[in-house]
Amino acid sequence: MPEVTVRRAEARDAEAVLALLAALGRPPVAEDAGPQRAVFLDHLGYDDALVLVAEVNGAVVGVASLWLRPRLNWTTPEAWIPDLYVDERFRRSGVARRLLDACSATARRRGCHRLTLESGHQRQAAHALYESVGFVHAGRQYVLSL
Repeated sequence: MPEVTVRRAEARDAEAVLALLAALGRPPVAEDAGPQRAVFLDHLGYDDALVLVAEVNGAVVGVASLWLRPRLNWTTPEAWIPDLYVDERFRRSGVARRLLDACSATARRRGCHRLTLESGHQRQAAHALYESVGFVHAGRQYVLSL
């Protein structure tokens, strides 16, 4: 297993993170990546958001974003992982688990009542990982494209 380091993302990680998210099926990196880079940089400054990267030998091989959000019927925030992706070459090597552990630790430290995440139906291997660390399939997500 490679040695994995998880840390807060920095501005210098923008290109690597955008490339990982494009591999996940998110919008491809545009020829003019300036607007996408600006969105990434904005995320780094939000008080209730955290972007983590996983590195192996100094290269970014995984990313997770974590948001802390209020819910109407709870007195504590909910932690939500809308983005989690690991480069295919580093799957099953502990990278995703390290990112999930870092998200869980942050959520606990911030007093969240639960940690949720989103995952596409097609990502069966990811679902097995999530269930192996204690996540349960708890509902559906519906999307209306605007």
